[in-house]
Amino acid sequence: MPSPSNPPLPPNPVPQSALVALQPGAVVSRTLVKAAGGTVTAFAFDTGEALSEHSAPFDALVLGVEGTAEVTIAGSPHRVSAGEILRLPANEPHALRATTPFKMILVMIKT
Repeated sequence: MPSPSNPPLPPNPVPQSALVALQPGAVVSRTLVKAAGGTVTAFAFDTGEALSEHSAPFDALVLGVEGTAEVTIAGSPHRVSAGEILRLPANEPHALRATTPFKMILVMIKT
């Protein structure tokens, strides 16, 4: 059963930008799908907020929804903006820092 902080998606179209709200000085996330095959999570980052470097055992896709962030993969920086997609390869260290208020959807595929 979904928690109050992660209500289920309605059965009608929802603007991607409305999935999670920005909060000053914070990173906010909302799990949209959690299944054996992977997860889909919406994130909102205030300017300057970040996810520290880490790695995951599965490929992931960053789908930019609003704003811009710098995503570093194995030391190589990439700019991700609204409407763009970036693959995070499995087992590669990666990090993210919002250069403007930034919203994204992260799709992790378990293989």
